Amino acid sequence: MRISKLTPSKRGQDRWILQLEDGSFLQVGKNQMADFALYDGRELTEEELEDLRRAERHDRFQSYALRVLMDTPMSRKRLVEHLCRKACPEEEAQAIAQRMVDLGVLNEGGYAAEVARQYAARGYGPRRVRDELYRRGVPREHWDAALQEVEDWEEGMDAFLRKRLGGTAPDPKDLKRASDALARRGYGWGEINAALRRYGAEIEEE
Repeated sequence: MRISKLTPSKRGQDRWILQLEDGSFLQVGKNQMADFALYDGRELTEEELEDLRRAERHDRFQSYALRVLMDTPMSRKRLVEHLCRKACPEEEAQAIAQRMVDLGVLNEGGYAAEVARQYAARGYGPRRVRDELYRRGVPREHWDAALQEVEDWEEGMDAFLRKRLGGTAPDPKDLKRASDALARRGYGWGEINAALRRYGAEIEEE
């Protein structure tokens, strides 16, 4: 198959539009230009053309992965899911995800720590953070280190109670509702009782 025309793309730098003699088009990058020695009039064998198309698809998927991660940090599992939804084969998606790890663009440990800090600041406890890390596809091996990145769980709890109780002396029903809310947010009862005492509530010892 002969290349009938090769022109720079107006949609991005280091991109070219390749027109084949059958009238079909293919957008290629600088890597394909160099690897396949592309130029006007070059004859491509069927094998070369298939390899070129495969390389172009891989480059496109990899560029997509980079854009996604720069816009929204995520786990490796989530990135692979995004790529597969774009019709990228899973094996290739895994290879691209590993490439993002090698480049330092995908850092699951750092991502897990950031999720833990954000949720703690919003008043959520360790159990809820673990649930969220699981939901986001972060491997368990990163969970403990992420939780250790939270310097002060008490600060988030105290802020939640101040907002929930309005700084007033609560009655037992208010305390019960606040306690249940903190439990749903992932705190243990010992942590909850300690937070209520810091707030100034009287807690009966069992």
